Amino acid sequence: MLSLIKKLSGALILASFMLPVMAQNKPAYEMTVNGVKVIVQPSGNEIVEILTVFKGGVQNYPADEAGIESLAITGLTECGTKKDSKNSFKDKLDKVSAEIGGSAGMDFSTVTLNCIASDLDQVWPLYVDALTIPVFDTSEFSRIKQDAISRLKSQASQPDFAISKLAKETAFKGKDYAKSPSGEESTIIPLTAAETHAYYTSILTRKRMVIVVVAELDRATIEKKIKELTEAIPDGSEVKLSRYNYVPAKNTFADQKKDLATNYIQGITSGPQPGSSDFNAFTIAMRIFYDRQFLEVRTNNGLSYAPGTRFNGGLTPYTTIQVSTTNPDKYISVMDNLLVKTHTLGFTADEVKDTKTGYATSFYYRMETNAAQATSLATNEVLFNDWKRSLRINEDLKKVSVDDVNKAFNKYVKDITWVYQGDTSKVNPALYLASPSAETKLPDSKISNGNKN
Repeated sequence: MLSLIKKLSGALILASFMLPVMAQNKPAYEMTVNGVKVIVQPSGNEIVEILTVFKGGVQNYPADEAGIESLAITGLTECGTKKDSKNSFKDKLDKVSAEIGGSAGMDFSTVTLNCIASDLDQVWPLYVDALTIPVFDTSEFSRIKQDAISRLKSQASQPDFAISKLAKETAFKGKDYAKSPSGEESTIIPLTAAETHAYYTSILTRKRMVIVVVAELDRATIEKKIKELTEAIPDGSEVKLSRYNYVPAKNTFADQKKDLATNYIQGITSGPQPGSSDFNAFTIAMRIFYDRQFLEVRTNNGLSYAPGTRFNGGLTPYTTIQVSTTNPDKYISVMDNLLVKTHTLGFTADEVKDTKTGYATSFYYRMETNAAQATSLATNEVLFNDWKRSLRINEDLKKVSVDDVNKAFNKYVKDITWVYQGDTSKVNPALYLASPSAETKLPDSKISNGNKN
């Protein structure tokens, strides 16, 4: 009875989140303005959220300039424009409680405007100026560069950040995903205001841009404002985003001795490309596996307070398995056993059904804000070449079967690139190098895993 109530509650919650989306009178649409794709989602509220996307991310610069795009995007609003100093720019925004800001990511960067619809005419010129006539004032640039270096130093002292950084640098050595959008101290320090300004000018092209508008604005108004923004921006060359599949050929292990309170372990394995037939099934598989690992590693064996798994579905998709533990050898024994049982017995129909409902519920919960909707539309456009996926995720998930989920897990979670930081005397690398198999003698799992199809 309790299980039935739980399932009904989940269905009702999902329905309640879907109602605002389904009740929108005006459907989302796209148009092309001066060669730039513009995606519009009518919001039904007074908030205006506009996102200008620059495609490419870490593909746009060499490893020795890592961080340059992040500094450039920050500089747009922190270094002033040809019409306003930094303080004047901020004061004008503060008067109407509007926000303009940006961020740089692995696959794309964004510059965002957020304001009340009645204030858009005051805020829009500031947004246009930030994007098209930034000045990269030398003294202000020095300040934001020093801030970036301070953040990097702070992050370096955090074990969770350090192990993730080591894992990516090991798995993606020589590839774009080995770079960090925030850069390194060694790559940030030499960058100048002029060099960073020149870099920004090089990516400010129509063919690299996508603009997302989530607002209750008429089409003519949007078209007029986007024309104002893009009129002076050059067309540029066609942008072809590179997609790379990480498929480790075998288990590998790398360790670093560090004086830490506990030991940190992270493994990286493969994952499906966005837009592939396996993507949604694998997303569900890894959410279930997250719960299984948590139960087995923390609850049943007390090996870690926060074991986790995550599927990173970008242009280079990959999956991480991470843990902090005082007993690394017992951890890998438990993990190998869990992998074997998951490969051989698979996931259950109930697990898949409940996880699909939970995923859709959390997705619609997040989509309550204009900002989240804009980010989702932009992400789906860049990674999937299909912004409409953001609007039909629930329907897509319904098509995913238990067989799809099991096949996806078995296809992509195989060999693992392991890295370790901590007391190296406590870990036996040979255990991490051995690929588990159903014939391997491993400790019994405490997970009850009947495969009800």
